[in-house]
Amino acid sequence: MTLVLAEPRGFCAGVDRAIKIVELALEKWGAPVYVRHEIVHNRYVVDRLRALGAVFVEELDECPDDRPVIFSAHGVPKSVPAEAERRHMIYVDATCPLVSKVHIEAERHHANGLQMVMIGHAGHPEVIGTMGQLPEGEVLLVETVADVGRIAPRDPARIAYITQTTLSLDDTEEIVAALRARFPDIVGPHKEDICYATTNRQEAVKAIAPEVEAMLVIGAPNSSNSRRLVEVARAAGCPRAQLVQRAGDIDWSDLEGVGAVGITAGASAPEILVEEVLDAFRARYDVALKTVTTATENVSFKVPRVLRATA
Repeated sequence: MTLVLAEPRGFCAGVDRAIKIVELALEKWGAPVYVRHEIVHNRYVVDRLRALGAVFVEELDECPDDRPVIFSAHGVPKSVPAEAERRHMIYVDATCPLVSKVHIEAERHHANGLQMVMIGHAGHPEVIGTMGQLPEGEVLLVETVADVGRIAPRDPARIAYITQTTLSLDDTEEIVAALRARFPDIVGPHKEDICYATTNRQEAVKAIAPEVEAMLVIGAPNSSNSRRLVEVARAAGCPRAQLVQRAGDIDWSDLEGVGAVGITAGASAPEILVEEVLDAFRARYDVALKTVTTATENVSFKVPRVLRATA
């Protein structure tokens, strides 16, 4: 069995920073430290932090006033830190800086009198957080090209668009093209909203998909960027692509007769889970490893000032 490893894969700088924030908060304040929503979408990561003393909740009203709370990497609506301040809570915002960039962009357009169109998935924490930066009704959500024909902006000549950072590049391009066709005056971001890590991981999958018969994407079912990697693999000519959280989830029957398998990991999946999958293959096959590198990443983000002394 030849295993073709996509590079880059796994943790991005925003995920790395968010996890570090929880670890440093536990070091600084001791357990328990509360985290609103999963810090990143990966069960292994969440379980490890829970074992260290992190308590994961969905809403702020589940947190006591006297313990620190951390907001997840996906970002939160403005109402959440406002409520934390009203309650005099210690809070640390672990929102990925590239998501924060989209928030700032939305606020800037709003200040200039433009209504926003957001390309994203309804109900995803990042979308909820971004739409929650502006007053109700100021952000119109589109998920598909068909949605573009259904939205009714206040003034079609005074709109701008932003996107969720973890979308499929190709799908997003189609939606943007539909927006530009219907609204020629629509304003786009200065720089692409889809983050470097999402882009790089999708490009790596596109590079290896034609030379493998099956693809494993290591990631969580609620991880947008991981799910997009499965879709990208299938669109790039590898229909036998499956999303697995870890080695125990692999559908081995689907790999019968296969000689080459591509392996990648979503931006919130740790490398230890990739190693676990490789070991599972080694237990069943005589394995040859090959790595295909399409980009080199050296991005890093500082932790918030309140935790830098601890770091």
